Parts: sequence; C-alpha cells; structure tokens
Amino acid sequence: MDTRPRPVRLAFAVPKPKAILGLSAYYHDSAAALVVDGRIVAAAQEERFSRMKHDHRFPRRAVDYCLGEAGMGPGDLDHVVFYEKPFLKFERILETHLAVAPAGYRSFRMAMPLWIHEKLQLSAQIGRGLDEKYPGRYVFTEHHESHAASAFFPSPFEEAAILTLDGVGEWATSCLGHGRGNTIALSHEMTFPHSLGLLYSAFTYFCGFRVNSGEYKLMGLAPFGEPRHADVIMERLMDMRPDGSFRLDMSYFNYCAGLTMTSRKFDALFGGPPRSPESPLTQRESDLAASIQRVTETVMLRMAAHAHGLTGSKNLCLAGGVALNCVGNGRVLRESPFERIWIQPASGDAGGALGAALFVWHQLLGNERVPEAPDAQSGSLLGPAFGEQETRTLLAAQNAVYRHFADGEGLCDATARLIAEGKVVGWMQGRMEFGPRALGNRSILGDARNAKMQSQMNLKIKFRESFRPFAPIVLRDRASEYFELKPGEESPYMLIVAQVRADKRSTSDGAAAPSSGLGRINDARSVVPAITHVDGSARIQTVDRGRNPRLSELLEAFAGRTGCPVMINTSFNVRGEPVVCTPGEAYHCFMATDIDVLVIGNFLLLKEEQPEGARPSLEAYLGRYGND
Repeated sequence: MDTRPRPVRLAFAVPKPKAILGLSAYYHDSAAALVVDGRIVAAAQEERFSRMKHDHRFPRRAVDYCLGEAGMGPGDLDHVVFYEKPFLKFERILETHLAVAPAGYRSFRMAMPLWIHEKLQLSAQIGRGLDEKYPGRYVFTEHHESHAASAFFPSPFEEAAILTLDGVGEWATSCLGHGRGNTIALSHEMTFPHSLGLLYSAFTYFCGFRVNSGEYKLMGLAPFGEPRHADVIMERLMDMRPDGSFRLDMSYFNYCAGLTMTSRKFDALFGGPPRSPESPLTQRESDLAASIQRVTETVMLRMAAHAHGLTGSKNLCLAGGVALNCVGNGRVLRESPFERIWIQPASGDAGGALGAALFVWHQLLGNERVPEAPDAQSGSLLGPAFGEQETRTLLAAQNAVYRHFADGEGLCDATARLIAEGKVVGWMQGRMEFGPRALGNRSILGDARNAKMQSQMNLKIKFRESFRPFAPIVLRDRASEYFELKPGEESPYMLIVAQVRADKRSTSDGAAAPSSGLGRINDARSVVPAITHVDGSARIQTVDRGRNPRLSELLEAFAGRTGCPVMINTSFNVRGEPVVCTPGEAYHCFMATDIDVLVIGNFLLLKEEQPEGARPSLEAYLGRYGND
C-alpha cells in the first residue's frame, strides 16, 4: 500500500456576484438599472426601446437590455427594487381627493383604473415582467430616498449635503439630508401639495406647454421676458420662508382636484386663460417664464444655503426633476456657500431606478462605498452599444453609400472638416446615454460659429420652436476661454448654465434698434452665436478623454482645424421622438431630415451620395411622433 502523502487540492468557491435590479414605472419615464457588486452595469429608459416618448409602462425592454448586458436572467437576481412605495402614494391620493370631494371626482375616476389594475398589483406586475423567473421578494424604497441615493452614491464625495426637488413622490416634494460613506439620512422635507416642481409645472401648463416634458421649454423661454410677476408670485401664490420652504395658496391651483394645473383665480391674476398649445407665443408667456424661473432660483438658493448651514458640508448633491433646471444649478454653483456640486444626470424619475438599486446595495445591505473620481456614473454612458458588423449589415440592406475608416483619427479629422464647412452631422458612437441629455454618443453636431445654424437646426432638422437654444460641447481644458467657468471647472452632464465670456461677446454697432422679446432670436451675440442664448448664457457640456475619448478626439480635430474648441450638441431625434438608440433609428432619422452627414462608429455617410428614392416622406416620419 502506498502510504506517501498526496497533495491536497483545495477548491475555493468563487463568490457569486450580487445583482440588484432597480425599476421605475407607471408615472413617466420608466427605466431599469442593474447594479452588480456595487458597480453600475447598465441603465436605460424604456422610451428608447419602445419609441414612445416618456413611456410610463413597465420597462420590459429596458430590463431585458440590462440583464443581457450582464449576461444574466431574472433568476440570477438577488434583489429587485422599485423606486417608490405605491401604497403610501395611494394613501396620499385618497386623502387628497377626500379632502376636496366632491370636486375631484372626475380626476379620481380617471386615475382609479390604473391604480386598481396596475399600481396596486405591483408585485404581480413586476413578476410578469420578469417572466415569473425571479424567486425573491421585492423591495420598495421611498421616492425621495431613491432620488437622494442616485445623487449621493455615484458622486465623488465621501460626504455631502443632499437636496432632492421634484413634483411629488409619495407625500414628499422636496427633501434635505446628508450623505456620508455608505449611508444617507434625510432629515427635512416639504410635503404635497406644496411643491416647487408642481409650481413650475403650473406655469408650464399655463404657458401652453406639456406638463412633465415642457418645463425645459419654459426655462428656454425665460430669457426673452422680464420677471415682472416674480413679486406677485411670492406675495400672492406662496408664503416663502428664509430656509426656502413655502406653502402655496391652493385657491390658485387645480391639481389636487381637477384635470388642469391652474384655477380661474390664477387666470384672473395673470391676464386671462392659459395659452392654447401650438398657438403663437406672446410677451405674457415670456414674462411669466422669466418670473417663475426667478422664483425657482430664489427657492433653490435659499434651500442650498439652509442645507449648508445644517450640514456644514463643502459638497452638495442634487437630484429630482427640478435638478434638471440648469440655470438654477448654475446659480447654486456660483452663489451658494458650497464649493462643489454633483448632479445626477438622470435626475428625474428614470434616475430613481438607479438610486433604488444603489440604496439597497449600500444602505440596506451595508456594503462599503469607495468614492470614485471623477464619479461612478461612467459618463452616464450606460445604455446599449452596437457592433461594427450590425452597422455594416444595416447599411448593406439599405444600399447605403458609405466610407469606412480604420481608426478614430481619420474619422474625426474628416468629420471635423465637414462640420467646419457648415454640415450638420448625426453622430452615433458607443453606449447610449442614460438620462434626458444627449452627451455625445447619440447627438446632432454643428459649427457653433455659424450664425445661421441655430435656426437651421431648429426649423429644418429638429422641427421645434425657434426660440429653443442649443447647448455647446467644449473641451474641458479650454472651457474657461469661452465661458465664465473657473479653470478646471467642469460640467460633464450638461447641467450647468454659465455666461459666455465678455471678450467673446458681440457688441452692437448701432446700425439697428435693439430687438425686444422674441424678436431677439436672431440677434448676433458672440463669436459662437449658435450656442449663445439671448441673455448671453449657454448650457455647457465639458468634454474630456476620460469620459468620452471619441468625442474629445473630434473636438480636438475641430479645434486644430478652426482654432475653436466649441461645437453645437443636441439630441439625435426630431421633436416628439425619443433619442435614437439603434443604428437603424439613426439612419432613418438621417434620411428623413436635413441632416447632411451620418457617422455611426467608423462609418461615414453623406446625404448627397445616397441612392435616389431612398429618402422617406418627411411628413410620414414626423407623423409617428407627437408635438412634445
């Protein structure tokens, strides 16, 4: 018998990754986000797949994408978390309608079918959405906990004050708190019906824009007016305290009981009924927009100062729909006591899916958090990417004429030359953005120096209101040459507005009387007129090689050719259409509109070279989408 000792083979089990799926749905902008061992693997809004703007339904396609990105199925998930507590929200709706009964019966009757058949059956709805393959229980975080988690946990800060500002979650409409390490604590809140988000949406509605999607139009309209009604708003509509909290006089509003945002008393205060959607804009709407924007900024600054006083932090994190108000964000950055701020790129309800997943990982499971620089959001490029073969197959099926580049250098040099020649470029690269902003991977690009570019892109490509400004992309290291930013200061997610530097601004030669109101749309304002708003401001996106190397390479090529490190960046879609996701959607948008050039990965197409008859009917293409 062989008694010699034999080597012992030790089998070490590889720990199974812990996967958490976050969901938001059934209000607007439903989304899914997947966090694996604390890392954000994928996140996307359902609208990008369903092609239904602001799709509120269960995010089945977004879930499938997120799981596919990680090579997982529903059975591999450890936790599934929903971004709010539906029963607590239902309690608020019932109590509100009981308080105003019988006035709110019609809106109550309209809301109940969705609640009875979907929202109160949420566990069953999620189970069906996951093909009944997820074996675990569901977690429900509070709405503003999800917002706060989305703001703090991906941020680069070890500790920070947190502000969440939106319309309404369950009961809370704004929350203040503090984050440290792997925990957040919300200590103060405002509750429904007193809401900064709903106040802003009331003016959005009154000015003829759609609630929950037209607020950014109101912000863009504001510089064309004067805030002549700001004092009236603060004296008649609200009772504001020094800490920024307030109570609204609900006799001016109708959103508790009715199907409109404002009441007849509101109409009388501001000179007549609401503007009809799509009717001509008047100076009244411009002045109202300027007024509510001024009030919103005042509230944000007071709340920020109060948050600083309570927490003593140098850092501030923001989320919630109001945190997409980049004009207000810019003032908080410049005028509040905070030294640094970080804003969740998907600040609205979509970002709640991400926040809910991170809340479970850090707060409920107690896992360590190590802040990352510049942040843990990966440039918010968290959506799907498409391979070269998929693009080649698509182009072959369309008989498209294209040029393929072997490397990014040649592609960027050719594209920069075309933009400098005045061409408008549809630009699709890598992973799709998470959040409402196109950050350079699903973008339409143009020359910011071209004074005609704003009207051309608004009216012939985007098919949207002519007053709407375009945002600039600028190399981060050169941003302070063109904009009033401190050297090294950044705005990577297009969430900060700053002024164009005085030495880049145009001065009137006195040849014509100065314009007023909307007549100022075509006034020359700076050496980069296509991205300079009427008040001399710009919603800036700074670009660096760390977050987006291909876009940075393109800007460097353009700057080398023209001396200017600034270009226009707007989302790759037309009015009412969700931002394109796939190569096919990019190609069809390119062919239907007046976009001159399409770049997908390393493929470059010129409109003039495409086959005769390949261009679809513009009317048919636009007819697929509404007038959002």
